[in-house]
Amino acid sequence: MNEDNRNIEYMAHTRKADKAIQSVETHLFETSAIAKILAAKLDLDSVGELLGLMHDFGKYSLKFQKYIYDAAGLLNSDLDEEESVPNGTKVDHSTAGAQWVYRHLKKFGVQHGTGELVGQMLGLCIASHHGAGLIDCLSPEGEAVWLKRLQKDDALTHLAQCEQNADELVKQRADELASEALVKSLSKPLAVIMKQPDSNAKIKEFYLGCLTRFLFSCLIDADRINSADFEREEQKDWRRLTQKTNWQEAIDKLETHLANFEIRYPIDKIRSNISDTCLKRSADPQGIYTLTVPTGGGKTLASLRYAVHHAQQHNLDRIIYIIPYTSIIDQNAAAVREILGDDWVLEHHSNLDPEKQSWQNKLLVENWDKPIVFTTMVQFLDAWFGGGTRGARHIHPMTRSVLIFDEIQTLPIKCVHLFCNVLNWLTQFGKSSAILCTATQPLLDDSGLDNFPKAEREKVRSRGLLKLADNAEIMGHDKEREELFKKLSRVNVHYRPIAGGWTVEEAGAFLLEQFQTASSCLFIVNTKKWAQELYQYCKTQNVPSEVLFHLSTHQCSAHRKAIFDEIKRRLNNKEPVICISTQLIEAGVDISMECVIRALAGIDNIAQAAGRCNRHGEKMGKGQVYVLNLQEPDFAKVLPDIDAGKNNAERVLLRDLAGQDMLQPEAIAQYFQYYFYQRSGEMSYAVKCSNSGSLLDWLSDNCQNVYGSKNNQRRLKVPLLMQSFKSAGQAFAAIDAPTHAVIVPYREGKELIAKLCGEWNPQEMYRTLAKAQRYSVNVFPNVWQKLEKEQAIQEIQVGSGIYYVKDRHYTDEYGLSIDEANLMNFYDL
Repeated sequence: MNEDNRNIEYMAHTRKADKAIQSVETHLFETSAIAKILAAKLDLDSVGELLGLMHDFGKYSLKFQKYIYDAAGLLNSDLDEEESVPNGTKVDHSTAGAQWVYRHLKKFGVQHGTGELVGQMLGLCIASHHGAGLIDCLSPEGEAVWLKRLQKDDALTHLAQCEQNADELVKQRADELASEALVKSLSKPLAVIMKQPDSNAKIKEFYLGCLTRFLFSCLIDADRINSADFEREEQKDWRRLTQKTNWQEAIDKLETHLANFEIRYPIDKIRSNISDTCLKRSADPQGIYTLTVPTGGGKTLASLRYAVHHAQQHNLDRIIYIIPYTSIIDQNAAAVREILGDDWVLEHHSNLDPEKQSWQNKLLVENWDKPIVFTTMVQFLDAWFGGGTRGARHIHPMTRSVLIFDEIQTLPIKCVHLFCNVLNWLTQFGKSSAILCTATQPLLDDSGLDNFPKAEREKVRSRGLLKLADNAEIMGHDKEREELFKKLSRVNVHYRPIAGGWTVEEAGAFLLEQFQTASSCLFIVNTKKWAQELYQYCKTQNVPSEVLFHLSTHQCSAHRKAIFDEIKRRLNNKEPVICISTQLIEAGVDISMECVIRALAGIDNIAQAAGRCNRHGEKMGKGQVYVLNLQEPDFAKVLPDIDAGKNNAERVLLRDLAGQDMLQPEAIAQYFQYYFYQRSGEMSYAVKCSNSGSLLDWLSDNCQNVYGSKNNQRRLKVPLLMQSFKSAGQAFAAIDAPTHAVIVPYREGKELIAKLCGEWNPQEMYRTLAKAQRYSVNVFPNVWQKLEKEQAIQEIQVGSGIYYVKDRHYTDEYGLSIDEANLMNFYDL
């Protein structure tokens, strides 16, 4: 330490509760110890340790110490002469460590450029650990942003002063770590990536970006964990950082449960056989596998059986279920929790925490530290491609894991290449395995290119498709799968198009006509508006209120569960039911109707809808499913996924396979051939108003970027990173119209709103927010604006970013309503 500054206690944090001080030295060493554990999952422990040790090296500057002492309201006479920091202005404390690491590492492996690449990767992670996520290497305009940051003037970064002031043990350990040995440890995975024989330059550079994100994730999580544990030391005991999962315990519980499974219908025996096949295949090598099973085939528990045995076989850390809809996470997680116990299961899908969290809320963010995690596809994609540091914490838990993607056909079309490349990295380099579960398997590997012209086929392949394992389909080859679908066929599907489409009155009359012979009918539509108008039509036809049910995502999950429970009770008692619903009922809902009517949509939607009919094969003969072309608006611009699904489904139904069973693998494969060919140009995630390429370009080689020397003509064997990470994060949205969650006053929701409005304890608020998730509704921006205009929503506490709906705008019949008459005259999925 500099002799002149010997009286300064270099402070990293102060604890709010008792004003206790965490020194910079303590924070750096404790964070490095955690980052070392996390990075060791990919044998990069020394890399993680160096990242943690140097991430806050800039806090040794006198300017930062003046800033933090002032912020904590403490006095230190040795800092009185230091320049004051204006209110609201933070001191750059992340660049100094980034500069130190880059300068020390770039001198190794000069001939191949390895040292400079390693220095760049670690420098980026450190420079980005506070802010909007990983910074750009190249800006969309072609500026080498990363180099500008790492060459920032010492007058602004205070690196020289930090090197003078730093504790000797910190400097000594940093010098030991920043060695040729560290560069060599990271050069091994770099070499494996660069020598990939079946990957082009674009994909290899995308993989380099994935490896950088992994290291960033380790650093972010380690830093946040240590900061949180300093604030509340008692929670250190909750951590499982070095605890290995005892998969045998889970296996024993699951196998006991399955052994007691009651065989009531012939379909139950088929489900048991599917589960047994998954058990047998769990011993396979790691890789990407598909589990193609018709709806109602028991995929959830069958995939869990595969996963726990596979995790034990390959000594993996966790199982992560990635599910498309928050509406079905609760019930799937509950099913697993009931078998294994609460200590095994974590749900992470709350939208209630505001994006701009308070410091207290940041400390309470969960980091997937349980053996089995349930999350959404949106959160999976946001972790990899979104901005900020919050989602980045979830990247390292995805390594050394079993990733189960439920209803994979719902993957947004614009994310296909991004998703495929990330999953390839996770399974080839991240020591993970993946299962793609669905009844309608999309064609995400080379098999989907069979009907593409050669030039188009090569173009699509060059952007990255899934690299499936050998013998990837768990249920066997095509003939075995076709036989399974025939055995599980429990419905007849009839397409009933009419010129101009069905009106509400015509569709309603058709529904009531079917209700004359089928005591339970389900009608699934594409929009909330259609669901409401069809429900109102049935009311005008004097359908008894106890028989008629309406479901949409404008009802909170607790409300929908209450409706589901009442429907199931009536079905069990053989009482009549008419249910009108949006597509939320299609996936993961264990409900069985005698008749299902589906508005024309993609074949994957039709198959899901059919899965709610005669679900358990309890009906003698087959259930009846009808598909109607309703009078709907032109979806081409506002809802292109629905529009493409309808058009391609109709193409298969009317021309290519007319008269055949549209739920069989042949028809499904034909549908996806058309769907992906028609939309192949959308699969790289185009960036609006950009002349520098797609998001795939921005996150790989930036091939369209004007910065001509970015590759240095590939003079070096290992190119430097060229990604526009930050710009890509700002442009990325997993869904085109991001939703905003609002808590609703349904039953217990009223009490939770009142508690949140008066709560001051951050930990208790977090617990209450977790409960309030079941009483929240996600709304699109157009609806949010109307709610604001009607003064229907209010913030629970000023600046919290968490809102609730006033009583008069939520009803038992429709859920959330803009006006007090409950008639919503807008389109909204």
